[in-house]
Amino acid sequence: MTIDSQTLARMTRDLPLSSPLPTDVSVSFEFFPPKTEAMAETLWQAVRRLEPLRPSFVSVTYGAGGSTRERTHETVARIQGETSLDAAAHLTCVDATRDEVDAVARRYWEAGIRHIVALRGDPPESDGVYRPTPGGYAFAADLVTGLRDVADFEISVAAYPESHPEAASAEADLDNLKRKVDAGATRAITQFFFDTAVFARFRDRAAAAGITVPIVPGILPVTNFKTVARFAGACGATIPPWMASVFEGLDQNGDTRQLVAAMVAAEQVRTLAAAGVDTFHFYTLNRAELATALCHILGVRPAAPDGVPSPGA
Repeated sequence: MTIDSQTLARMTRDLPLSSPLPTDVSVSFEFFPPKTEAMAETLWQAVRRLEPLRPSFVSVTYGAGGSTRERTHETVARIQGETSLDAAAHLTCVDATRDEVDAVARRYWEAGIRHIVALRGDPPESDGVYRPTPGGYAFAADLVTGLRDVADFEISVAAYPESHPEAASAEADLDNLKRKVDAGATRAITQFFFDTAVFARFRDRAAAAGITVPIVPGILPVTNFKTVARFAGACGATIPPWMASVFEGLDQNGDTRQLVAAMVAAEQVRTLAAAGVDTFHFYTLNRAELATALCHILGVRPAAPDGVPSPGA
């Protein structure tokens, strides 16, 4: 069952946290490549803790300007080779020619990676202005077309419920998503958002525009409000005033902040699930605690010792 945006807005006000536990939810997780040995240990603790939840896939990000290219490849290859997880690699248009991007894609295919998250990419931080690389793929739709020529990848792309900050308009941004889908994308994963009605309205608009691939909500549990506010400012996501209020005064109180973060994210995912959303993508920031709790709330749980899914899974 899919519920329209107006109905979802009413449900959000009513907080349907007592609705029945979903039975058919699928999840995926996003990680970023570690810079240090300590960060690598944190990442692998998260990977191992989330692995028993049997996500549909896990993805690994690609730094601005291609700055993590090798670390991304190493992390994706290790996840694919040493766990039961299906790993997806982020790949961007930035700072590489078409031949170079195609070579990276072929390298992934040869390593058994069958899923690419195709993105335009962010410009180098030293510049801050995106310019297509001479001889490269100019935009994500071009990259999707090129990847289709390399191999039969599953391809996910980005979607922006509140529009990409560089888009000329919301309509232009939606047109760009349609171009990516028409080029061969099989899924759109949204930028994070905190107002569930924003997602519902975007989903309605996408359907009206003829976009038929799954649009998966990207969920960012708020482990650090100041960090999330900075992320939101960079990508054009709105921070509702109430969220600033509930996290106020918790900068030095990690335990309480974690509980509040769990409450906020649980309300969001349960409201979306009650509205018929059955697929979620979690931005983990290489931490498993909140993602694990949210999956439990959604009925996504490890299999019992005999291999039978636990109740609610």
